[in-house]
Amino acid sequence: MHTCLLHTNKMAINHQLIFCTFPDKSSAESIARLLINEKLAACVNIISGVTSIYAWEQKIETAEECLLLIKANKSNYQLIEEIIKKRHPYELPEIIAVSIEDGLPEYLHWIDSCHFLK
Repeated sequence: MHTCLLHTNKMAINHQLIFCTFPDKSSAESIARLLINEKLAACVNIISGVTSIYAWEQKIETAEECLLLIKANKSNYQLIEEIIKKRHPYELPEIIAVSIEDGLPEYLHWIDSCHFLK
């Protein structure tokens, strides 16, 4: 009888991906650089040309936006949220964190090493 062993990553879930949209690349880049400079995120990707369709104040709106993908240690979430809320041009910014359940162990370790540089 053949037994198949599944490899599982035993690392604790300490990492997250935070999504946040911005109205333009300039404001997105400003926040991205701040998060990196403050050692709150290891990497921030800026994806331009995102079309968002959403309900706002009883209307359907459409906007061209930039999406930030923020890779960070979970322990930094509150500070990241505070910085974004304080400096974001929107009245109600999108700030959604998703746990990273698995990933390349060396990459996840790198995220942690950036966090501890502060």
